[in-house]
Amino acid sequence: MADLLGAFEQAVLLAVWNLSDEAYGRAILRGVQAALERQIAAGAVYATLDRLEQKALIDSRVEAGTAVRAGRVRRFYRVTATGVQALNESKAALEQM
Repeated sequence: MADLLGAFEQAVLLAVWNLSDEAYGRAILRGVQAALERQIAAGAVYATLDRLEQKALIDSRVEAGTAVRAGRVRRFYRVTATGVQALNESKAALEQM
């Protein structure tokens, strides 16, 4: 049970999954806020993304910036196979309870 995802980690992972190729920081933040129907601090989402990446549940890539973004890079995330497995295990544990 100790390895199960917390509710907020699940919300962030599901937002990354739902956004597919458009899963970058602010879009993920908006997705989590919509799913949880409340305001979330951006730092909480970014800290969770870092933690999920350390656990190998997501990975990220950096893409070059555009003129619209004044050349700033953007980091995109995707759920790994391990992340999908963790979500499935969390769902199964909740259903079992």
